[in-house]
Amino acid sequence: NDIVIDDNTVLRNIPAVAWEYKLGNRSALEWVLSEYKEKNLSDETLSEQFDNYKFSDFKEKVVELLKKICTVSVKTMKILEEMKKI
Repeated sequence: NDIVIDDNTVLRNIPAVAWEYKLGNRSALEWVLSEYKEKNLSDETLSEQFDNYKFSDFKEKVVELLKKICTVSVKTMKILEEMKKI
């Protein structure tokens, strides 16, 4: 399981269990990817005046965040599994 960030960056070997930790109806990893992707505003005027977010400006921070979220997700799922045994 890989996460393709852009043409130059791929996070490899994401454990499958990391995708199981959910925040609502999606995984924590999916949530971060969704929140930080570039979005295109449909209104041209708004887009020209307010659309100054460029993913490339935050790429390294997002990569670090994804690594942390992956670690927390895996550890949380292990804890939950141990709790089920008790």
